[in-house]
Amino acid sequence: MRAERRSDASGTLQAALAHHQAGDLSQAESLYQQVLLTEPRHPVALHYSGILAHQRGNHALAVDLIGRSLAIRADDAEAHFNLGTIFQQQGDLRAAVRCYRNALRINPDAAEAHINLGNTLKDLGEADQALACYRRAVSIRPEDAAAHFNFGNLCWDQGNPGEAAAHYRSALRIRPEFAEAHNNLGNALKDLGDTGEALACYRKALAIRPDYAEAHFNLGNVLRDKGDVSGASACYRIALSIRPDYADAYSNVLFLHAYHGSLDPQDYLALARGWERACVPERERQAARERVFQPRPLRGRRLRLGYVSGDFRTHAVSYFVEQLFAHHDRTRIELFAYSTCAERDAVTGRLQALVEHWVPSAGAPDAALRDRIEADGIDVLVDLSGHTGHNRLGVFARRAAPVQAHYLGYFASTGLTEMDYWIGDETLTPPETDAHYSERIWRLPRVWVAYEGKADAPAPARRPAADGAIWVGGFNHLGKLTPATLALWARVLGALPQARLLLKTKALAEPANCRRILDAITALGISSDRIELRDIRLTPDWSSHMACYDNLDIALDPVGYTGGTTTCDALWMGVPVVTLMGDRMASRMTASMFRALGHEEWIARSEGEYIQKVLDLARDAERRSAL
Repeated sequence: MRAERRSDASGTLQAALAHHQAGDLSQAESLYQQVLLTEPRHPVALHYSGILAHQRGNHALAVDLIGRSLAIRADDAEAHFNLGTIFQQQGDLRAAVRCYRNALRINPDAAEAHINLGNTLKDLGEADQALACYRRAVSIRPEDAAAHFNFGNLCWDQGNPGEAAAHYRSALRIRPEFAEAHNNLGNALKDLGDTGEALACYRKALAIRPDYAEAHFNLGNVLRDKGDVSGASACYRIALSIRPDYADAYSNVLFLHAYHGSLDPQDYLALARGWERACVPERERQAARERVFQPRPLRGRRLRLGYVSGDFRTHAVSYFVEQLFAHHDRTRIELFAYSTCAERDAVTGRLQALVEHWVPSAGAPDAALRDRIEADGIDVLVDLSGHTGHNRLGVFARRAAPVQAHYLGYFASTGLTEMDYWIGDETLTPPETDAHYSERIWRLPRVWVAYEGKADAPAPARRPAADGAIWVGGFNHLGKLTPATLALWARVLGALPQARLLLKTKALAEPANCRRILDAITALGISSDRIELRDIRLTPDWSSHMACYDNLDIALDPVGYTGGTTTCDALWMGVPVVTLMGDRMASRMTASMFRALGHEEWIARSEGEYIQKVLDLARDAERRSAL
């Protein structure tokens, strides 16, 4: 009789598995239950009932059923693997690691288990172990596109885009229609400086998957860096139409408008206020509004000051942050730094040495990082990113500290309800601009930044050009070389026949960008033999970059979004800068520095005055030499 029941159960189980595989979950569930009524300890029926429960969203039941199956048949590698997948998807990464390792102990050649274990270890920050898993998966199944893809992802995360690209190409050789691999290959190629091929990769990904929001976003980033503002904006908006809560895409739309001043300040602010509504769930915004922090008197302790940034590395922001960190009064302030970018370099090490508490936070969800910051007892939390890359505005929107402020890294309002202050100064953020911000402006008494060049900077060594030419120009980001800026600079060259224009920026390593800039300037009536576009690869380190300022007599500040780091670098090398002060923060950075330095004579209020100030400096070689 028992053998007969087993035979019936076996047939019922096979039917259940067939229905399950066909996607008929209701019929499969009914048949699994029939098996378990007959044999309550049937490990396969328990196992697959657990998978079915997981597919229906009942994760607790799934864990229970698969756990009961493993209690009966502990050597079932597939059950360990599936239980690990459930734990991984639910965020219980340590439990997932245990399950995958159990599966691999039973079946060491299970490539998929090596891949999933690698993914989980990567999310836990254990990159070396994750690499070993991917390497093993590729050795077991060299024709497994997913193994190469995941291997490539980790290589890219570790700052090795060349090796990442090789693995993505291997994945695409196996699966040519692998949209995610095309997208990620584009990211790697962009990091390697091949933006033309990166564009082709993103477009291939979108041809395969038109609703791929991340590929639209990445395509927008490359177009933005090439100066195609309208094309970039269109890409970001398509990404947002697919994923309305895509925070990075929304931030990039705001960044573009703030960068180019393409919206009235009040329209920009209205758009910025919409970021948190789109990207932070209402229940979490409500919790932030209701959150009450218990008073923590400062008697007997130091104020806990936290900085959150994705730019604790070689980046313009770090040039100003380093001196800030170095000069905080440690008898009164306990310093915390939350680094939201996994990339590290020598600058990261220097910054880390200046703070007491360094918290790597690149992989932490916003809610988890908010909880960590609150647990650290931070009194004042400062955002250094705004709507730029690797920002964690979602942490601030959830209210992580009693006082929250934005400083330095962005050039417009964040739009956040929970951002209390925006730190500026009288010139950068004059009272008449208060209505441009959702935050209250906190004005520093002199100037809003601190800059000090490196001790190993080359000494200024400007030598007059042999042909008597006056060299003007700048080393700003390509995105700042807008039509308005180039038009004004062309007028300078027209008024100063002996002048030549020198431009140097990273994007000029690409011939297409050089052609576009040359075409734009020559179309304004300036001969191409008066223009020199310099490839940044000719100045591979900071000292050689700074030495390039010896080739300039006068630096020209861009219009609309002025220099920050480039202005400071030019002054450090003894090169005067002429700026046109506008009515928004982004157009007043250089003016703020000049007022603090006592050089208001370099601040123009009109284009005509800008040109005249360049002419005055060009005619006064003695004054330039005195700098």
